[in-house]
Amino acid sequence: MRVAYFDCLSGIAGDMTLAALIDLGLPLEDLQEAIDSLGLPSCNLRTAEVKRKGFRAVHLTVEHEPEHAHRHLHHIEAIIRQSALTQSQQELAMRIFTRLGEAEAKVHGSSLEKVHFHEVGAVDSIADIVGCAVGLDWLGADRIICSPIPTGHGTVKIAHGRVSIPAPATAELLKGIPLQACDVAGELTTPTGAAIVSTVADEFGQLPGLVLEKIGWGAGTKEWESQANVLRVMVGEQSDEVRDQVWVLETNLDDCTGEVVGYTTEKLFALGALDVYCTPIQMKKNRPGVKVTVLAPSPLCSKVEHLLSHQTGTLGIRKWRVCRTKLERWEKVVETEWGNVQGKVARLEGEGEVFSPEFESLRQLADSTGQSLRFLDFAAREAFMKQKK
Repeated sequence: MRVAYFDCLSGIAGDMTLAALIDLGLPLEDLQEAIDSLGLPSCNLRTAEVKRKGFRAVHLTVEHEPEHAHRHLHHIEAIIRQSALTQSQQELAMRIFTRLGEAEAKVHGSSLEKVHFHEVGAVDSIADIVGCAVGLDWLGADRIICSPIPTGHGTVKIAHGRVSIPAPATAELLKGIPLQACDVAGELTTPTGAAIVSTVADEFGQLPGLVLEKIGWGAGTKEWESQANVLRVMVGEQSDEVRDQVWVLETNLDDCTGEVVGYTTEKLFALGALDVYCTPIQMKKNRPGVKVTVLAPSPLCSKVEHLLSHQTGTLGIRKWRVCRTKLERWEKVVETEWGNVQGKVARLEGEGEVFSPEFESLRQLADSTGQSLRFLDFAAREAFMKQKK
């Protein structure tokens, strides 16, 4: 699996994203040809290698004739649809603009059809978004993961006057996305950058296990005193072993009844946890307690934490990422003399295939036939071995 990781130490903007893609190897000539096909007035892309706090990066400038157009979504769609962009590039660009339009409409109490694209409807913003659609299509990542995003603080002047950072549309676009605290006084994440990353990112979190291939650095225009104003995009391959990573979440409880722990366990499984188990422990002052351990995929972590806190009242949860080794497996129904038994077949290297009956299937058959659960388990495994032969 090819993975791109967006390291947003200093936020994200459209020009920074496109510059990072160019630094990764996106041909500037092909990109300029795609932008030319939009029919925008004298829109030229210029790149330069710069340094931000001692780190080299590519800085992108979109040069164009002055204009005063305030475009609507249908104007931008017309520009994109008549261009020479591929179908997939057009669709990605429109998804980003539509998401941006929905955010603008929400904060201004308007509709998607009526909302004006002010700054983000200008030539440079159109070039940034369309260019990123072209660049991401060229990159061909199977999965895009993004770090938590800092927004900066203070105020910024937009078409509607001075507003707090993050700007209203930016904040709307970042709903549900983890934000990173940052003491930089300035706008680190723009509406364009927020629209791009909130549309294309499959996951937000830490850098996953990768075999790194290449790294692209995109520079912002401003210089921050405390850190380099750059976006780093890291691209690499995840093996099957590395890709199958999950999170372990644990909490110690000494003031919950058994009923609360049991109910919480059921709710965690219903939520989608991969596994939940409890371990008896001895806590401070020799109080008996229970350690609840949950195995969960990354997108479920925040929901697991909320459920644990809400149901048990715990004051702290530990978590860490682990890799799993899973056997190849598939579902199977085995016919026995007493009825069908559902289960799973696993392939063990050097040992062939092994059938494991599902408990619920065995229980239902035991209730209906009067046979013991242990007997039916043995019969199902024996029937599988005979059917293999």
